[in-house]
Amino acid sequence: MTDTTNLATIEFQVSDHVATVALDRPEKMNSFTEQMAADLAAVWARVRDDDDIHVAVLQANGERAFCTGIDVAQGIWWDHKSIFNQEDPGVLLGPKAHKVWKPVIAALHGVVAGGAMYFVNECDFAICAETTTFFDPHANAGIVSALEPMGMLPLGVPYGEVMRWALLGSEERMTAQTALRIGLVTEIVPDDQLRDRAAELAAEIAARRPEGIQGTVRAMWEARDLPPTLAARQGKFYTDLGNAGAEPDSLNNKKKPRTR
Repeated sequence: MTDTTNLATIEFQVSDHVATVALDRPEKMNSFTEQMAADLAAVWARVRDDDDIHVAVLQANGERAFCTGIDVAQGIWWDHKSIFNQEDPGVLLGPKAHKVWKPVIAALHGVVAGGAMYFVNECDFAICAETTTFFDPHANAGIVSALEPMGMLPLGVPYGEVMRWALLGSEERMTAQTALRIGLVTEIVPDDQLRDRAAELAAEIAARRPEGIQGTVRAMWEARDLPPTLAARQGKFYTDLGNAGAEPDSLNNKKKPRTR
């Protein structure tokens, strides 16, 4: 199993079938670097391969920011390759690029800017603190914003909202309330309750039968890239695969209902 004991930029722990992954460069607003990309590759491999882990929560340390994208002071680290072999390493930061078919919940706070969307776009759903703000600084630097906003579209965020985020730069900040309205997050909680709420949701999911949960995640993620007919066929395959050996007992496998 992948070693996660010597991580330089990530805090990682597992308890009661829930992995907590915390970006840990608060002095740099949790901007990502080559080292963080390598640490995350190790972490997601562990989450993927460890059967004791049923769910993961992705959060960040420090009060100022969840993540502000790449660390511009350190810059890119892949330009030594031929232009035809270069890949944006941001696409490898999130769990799905590493074939993690276990649910990942994003707990967002502070500034969520630019390349931070690599993380948000690959989580299964996100919640955020009341004071969270979202913006994209690419336009300020005169550079293209493409992969991050492209990843927002499959989340169901309306095209106009994605383009407004990508084109208006840091001068316009999206609030938590706007993020909820457009579907970027699913819930807003008081700042001091963010981590507890994420842990609560993760614990509920972790208590379910893992095969059913993971089959749902993989079927739904892959359906985003397939025509409806193929998506339905693929969904039937994962239903048969994940349901094998299940003993449904919905009457006893639930808590008191709540609304939101």
